[in-house]
Amino acid sequence: MSLYVALQMDPIEDVAIDADSTFRIGIEAEARGHRLFQYTVDRLTYRAGRVYARGRPVTLRREQGNHVDFGDWAVVDLKEFDVVWLRQDPPFDMGYVTSTHLLDRVRDDTLVVNDPFWVRNSPEKLMVLDFPDLTPETLITRDVAEIRAFREAHGDIIVKPLYGNGGAGVFHLRPDDPNLSSLMEQFAGINREPVIAQRYLPEVKSGDKRIILVDGEPIGAINRVPAQGEARSNMHVGGRPEKTGLTPREREICAAIGPTLREKGLLFTGIDVIDGWLTEINVTSPTGLQELERFDGVNGAAAIWDAIERKVAARQG
Repeated sequence: MSLYVALQMDPIEDVAIDADSTFRIGIEAEARGHRLFQYTVDRLTYRAGRVYARGRPVTLRREQGNHVDFGDWAVVDLKEFDVVWLRQDPPFDMGYVTSTHLLDRVRDDTLVVNDPFWVRNSPEKLMVLDFPDLTPETLITRDVAEIRAFREAHGDIIVKPLYGNGGAGVFHLRPDDPNLSSLMEQFAGINREPVIAQRYLPEVKSGDKRIILVDGEPIGAINRVPAQGEARSNMHVGGRPEKTGLTPREREICAAIGPTLREKGLLFTGIDVIDGWLTEINVTSPTGLQELERFDGVNGAAAIWDAIERKVAARQG
């Protein structure tokens, strides 16, 4: 089966080829004989009942500084593709939301991964609210008094933007930290959204585990250890990835959320677990494929394409 595949992503010429999961997905696609076309979300257009993208065919190779060849620019109706990948990085703002509305209009004819309707309706930090027994105590509000009461109840807390990514804007507030009001004023000056607060899990110092699921099934995990003096474990801010496995509790979490992920067409997801507590379900542009492959030899990109090829075959009858 040879598929025509569109990658909706940030500029592919700028990716880190030894870390970027979309690049690894593209390399695996080419190894299977699939054709790739890449465009950025700002070149997505709705016109006269159709959704088009202006982009270029690409050929990828794992060669530092010379990892992509481009074909000629073209405007292509997204219904011409067998698969469209929704892979641009957050922030999950109205631009991102609008792109999911446009992709909604092609998903009956083209397999969009992950399903744009459910990407839009499953923000990373909100989807966990469906699983309260698996998550640490959580508060979502703009009310400073509510956050103060939450801190009084739980001591150390983490406060972060509801729609942020990559560890940006994450704060660890201790019971005697005097900066809560100033922090909330800063958030309010940036946007009108609530923040999310969670009980601080001190075990994060030993790592925040990223578990990768394909079509609702866990295929492996990496542990991300915060840098010295850092509250965040994200690799974007210096977190160190290391080899790890899955505990019985983590398998229990995956078994609990897996059916929901499958039902919603969230084929490639990455969940974050600290000391047995689920903190996020990443559905927009999850990472970790290359680190998992280096540590455990697990070809997550192959598992993803196996699942996609089955779904395309089923759609074609």
